[in-house]
Amino acid sequence: MAVTQAQSLAGCPDKCGDVDIPYPFGVGVQPGTSRNCFLDQSFNLTCDNATSTLYFEKHPVSNISLQQSQMDISMLISKGCYNRTGKFHDLYTKGFTISSTQNKFLSIGCDALGIIRFNKNFTHYSGCVALCDTDKPPPKDMIDKTCSGTGCCHVDIPAGMNNISFYAASVDNHTNVWRFNNCSAAFVARNDWFSFSLDYLQNFPIDRAPLVVDWTVSNVTCQTAANSSNEEDFACKSNTDCVDSSDGVGYTCTCKSGFQGNPYHPSGCHDVDECSRPNNCSMPNQCRNFNGTYQCSCPSGYKGDGYTNGRGCTLDAPQSNQQLLILIIALGISVALLVVITLISTLYWSHKRRILKQLKERNFEQNGGYMLLQQLSQHQGYSDKTKIFTEVELNDATNNFDQSRIIGHGGQGTVYKGILPDNTLVAIKKSKVEGNSRQIKDFINEVFVLSQINHRNVVKLLGCCLETDVPLLVYEFVDNGTLLKHIDPSKNELSFTWETRLRIAAETAEAISYLHSSASIPIIHRDIKSTNILLDHNLKAKVSDFGASRLIPLDETHVTTMVQGTFGYLDPEYLHIGQLNDKSDVYSFGVVLIELLTGNKAIEFRWPEHVNLAMHFVSSMRENQFWEILDKRILEQKNAKQLKEVALLAMRCVRVKGDERPTMKEVAKELEGLIAMDKHPWMKNEDLMLEESEYLLGHLPNLDGAIIGAGTLACYDCMLKEIASEIADGR
Repeated sequence: MAVTQAQSLAGCPDKCGDVDIPYPFGVGVQPGTSRNCFLDQSFNLTCDNATSTLYFEKHPVSNISLQQSQMDISMLISKGCYNRTGKFHDLYTKGFTISSTQNKFLSIGCDALGIIRFNKNFTHYSGCVALCDTDKPPPKDMIDKTCSGTGCCHVDIPAGMNNISFYAASVDNHTNVWRFNNCSAAFVARNDWFSFSLDYLQNFPIDRAPLVVDWTVSNVTCQTAANSSNEEDFACKSNTDCVDSSDGVGYTCTCKSGFQGNPYHPSGCHDVDECSRPNNCSMPNQCRNFNGTYQCSCPSGYKGDGYTNGRGCTLDAPQSNQQLLILIIALGISVALLVVITLISTLYWSHKRRILKQLKERNFEQNGGYMLLQQLSQHQGYSDKTKIFTEVELNDATNNFDQSRIIGHGGQGTVYKGILPDNTLVAIKKSKVEGNSRQIKDFINEVFVLSQINHRNVVKLLGCCLETDVPLLVYEFVDNGTLLKHIDPSKNELSFTWETRLRIAAETAEAISYLHSSASIPIIHRDIKSTNILLDHNLKAKVSDFGASRLIPLDETHVTTMVQGTFGYLDPEYLHIGQLNDKSDVYSFGVVLIELLTGNKAIEFRWPEHVNLAMHFVSSMRENQFWEILDKRILEQKNAKQLKEVALLAMRCVRVKGDERPTMKEVAKELEGLIAMDKHPWMKNEDLMLEESEYLLGHLPNLDGAIIGAGTLACYDCMLKEIASEIADGR
């Protein structure tokens, strides 16, 4: 496992600019603790975030090496000119030493005296003198790139020095006049850094010089530190060796052979997997890694020690023939087993495919496939309108009907969002209960009904799948949710404008009118409600969920069926006598109009005196509370007349007696007329509307009984009492 050597404590900065900060060095305090990011104050560094510069005391740091236990810093150069002595420059290394093998002290100039002092009280001195001829500079080819005393001199740094101070001075106090040089410089620099040039006597442009500091831990030996009663006093962690300093005091730590990492870090050094990198094994696959080492070996049939610098691995001749025979026998057995396994697999998959085919055929029959084909055989063009999807296609489209793809629950099943291979978005409805004959019949009915419909405001059926456990329908994807979601204040505080609501009502009415009057065979939806009216991205209405719909032959005005529908939208006359006709959809649509006007849901339990929204609306109208029950989000002065007209229309739609309700064609025409009047003000006739508006707002208590009279309400109440017993099969 490779471990970065420049490893800091958890949460501590591991870099400052481009310089790595390995522990035991550190900056600041470990986050969330009171522990320093460094081992002790000797290793405390500072990072100037503004310049991304790392400092040891006041000196910039350019590199820290764990392997060499060295740190590269830079110091200012002391310069003296004319009769002025250069400034003193000090370096206090806090227990570390100035490397005697990596640095030297230099002085530059023609009257240059470089002085360096050592140790805490600067009691030890050293230095050198650099001189030149006063008349002219020395020949360039004689002194360039050398530092032998002419123009440049140097001395070694004594071992074990941890504090230094140096400055540049003059031998003759610059009393002689040099035309080419009257300044001197003194500095400590890394051995391989400085190369003298004669140009430096004219001008010395350098301000800082790099030098190397040797660092160690503590001021005791390895043995003393290891024997300490406090384990924290010993800096060398697991899988490390301790090395006493040869230049000064203290000790350093290194990783043992076969280990790598930061030997000072609390996690210690980690094993190197030699088998995963170039090693000494003659056969790489015969390498075994151990903690701190590895071992090479030879495979069976070979002899030797496995090491490239040893005897390696060579073929053992006496065993080769025997191994060849064993190999041939093993190969023969393997081929025979492979043939047997292939044969068994082929038979298994053939059997499985046959069973799967039989299962799909059985599902097709149970899902009403033959019933559907029988009904559709009498209608041409079905195959051009609707595609038969395979189970694989719909599984891929819905990610195997993943729960995250569910977008709703319809009356007959769960609806999933799907993506076909051509990136077409679709809605796929899956029946809720497997093998439920009633739901299968509703499913087949929905396919058959939708195959007869081609209208812009009706959700388009793209196809179906009958070979699965439960039948599947594939529709166009309508992406903006249900009408109820947009008008219910608990789900949408903003909702949309009255103009949009009126347009949606007109589009829905036109679609239902088409079903009643323009389809090849009249269709009664039987479950018109705000959750079955979907909106696309342009808020265009789409009528959906035809599982409960019925086809009405042209020579019949009504059919007698088991009562089916949604409570709150259910026609009370249909509920009472069980006879279904197109006026049942008119009643349900009237409830949707009331929802659009009031913003309330069809069933609200906050009206204890009324069963549903239609009764509450009628009662409120009788009590002249029309404006109070309207949705406050659509109340505008300019909408008043339209609101009155739509309220009157809604009341006519929810009359108890079906014969007294308008047809959907009349409803659609009246709504389109209201929209046209709003678009074309010259079409409005104030006199024609005045009587009906006053009739709605001022004289509701005297409304004709056929509309909301006491007798009608009483009849309404008596019919609704039978809901508990007669709607058992509704939704």
